[in-house]
Amino acid sequence: MGGASPESDVAGSSRPDHGEPGLLGADLLGGDPLPWLVLAVGAALSLGTVFALLRGEGDPDEGELARPPFARSVVMIVIGLVAAVWALASLIKG
Repeated sequence: MGGASPESDVAGSSRPDHGEPGLLGADLLGGDPLPWLVLAVGAALSLGTVFALLRGEGDPDEGELARPPFARSVVMIVIGLVAAVWALASLIKG
């Protein structure tokens, strides 16, 4: 009837402490999920805009543009790249 098992002894528990229970992705993605979200949104913004500029010329319906406006597309690509690079640097820094 000796000692207590490791699971029942809270102070001497051998299980790692993961902190407070929180968001599902907090432990899965390494802590703060915000840099991952900024990386995803920034990359999607820049890549989606590049693909929209590069897509083949289709037959646009009435009221649709044949191509997206170039200046606005370049601004969106730059904003997306800045966000993605910033998030990537935050993730690498730790």
